Amino acid sequence: MGATPPASRPTTATPEREPMPSSDPGQIDATGRVPPAGERALVLHGGGSVGNAWEIGVIAGLLDAGLDVTEADLIVGTSAGATAAAQVTGADPADLLATILAQPSPPSAGRPQPTGRRGSPGSAVNPMERTDRILAAASDAADMRRRMGAAALVLDAELDGTRAEQWRTIVAARLPSPHWPTQTVLITAVDARTGEPTVFDRSSGVDLADAVAASTSSGPPHRIGDGRYIDGGYRRNENADLATGYRRVLVLSPFGGRSRHPPEWGMQLAAQVDELHASGSRVEAVFPDTDSLLAFGDDMMDLSARPPAARAGFAQGQALAPSLTDFWS
Repeated sequence: MGATPPASRPTTATPEREPMPSSDPGQIDATGRVPPAGERALVLHGGGSVGNAWEIGVIAGLLDAGLDVTEADLIVGTSAGATAAAQVTGADPADLLATILAQPSPPSAGRPQPTGRRGSPGSAVNPMERTDRILAAASDAADMRRRMGAAALVLDAELDGTRAEQWRTIVAARLPSPHWPTQTVLITAVDARTGEPTVFDRSSGVDLADAVAASTSSGPPHRIGDGRYIDGGYRRNENADLATGYRRVLVLSPFGGRSRHPPEWGMQLAAQVDELHASGSRVEAVFPDTDSLLAFGDDMMDLSARPPAARAGFAQGQALAPSLTDFWS
């Protein structure tokens, strides 16, 4: 299935920084501020640069067919889905799609690789190999998050301190507006120092670009004040459980609901859907169709695959609009 962003919003505001977050973690974390019930929730999962383009394509296709799902009462964004959430609540999805199709990002705009100082033992480690080892050693999801955070802090110590600002600059350039939208948007992350899940919202005292940068930090952590944060996908894969209590929940999952975590940890989308059903929610999950999967290729960070992925997502969104309109209305 799929989802759509809202109409154009002004993007000329001065990129002011939000106040620095309070030292009280309870003020930063928005979990307790999530409205306990609502009509419609849109959940956008991660999937690298390619998954982000597909999500925008699906959303634009739905909108082109007359369904605007970005008017949801709640939007949850994780990793690349956090970027998509900030984008589709700040600009017309048709404009976002046109930008992808007309001006694909050059290689230099891709995510900087977490290289260490010369001679550092972790500098040549493949990120997938590193995380596979952590997953194999972890006893449960909480242990995995603590281990992922500790490994990220080691990478952070190997760097020269410029990476966080560099990554924030890249992320900020991708967002149509520096300001949080007025509707409820949740951006997921994990505290690297404690392993505790963290959810940012407009009341967290965290700039939108910093929240998105934290949610997309899969190597070294992103620094926000004294805090260090890593990818929101380590909280849970899609984080659809944050929509508990909402009558209709639409999930866009570029990875098709798959998870690298052991099933007994309950990180996978199927477990979250069961929980949502138990709370009375109706759920529709949108996975890439055959044409979209062909457009993705083998590397979800391949910037050259963004235009075909967005184009395939657009066609998929158009095709899904009639059935999703019945569900969403």
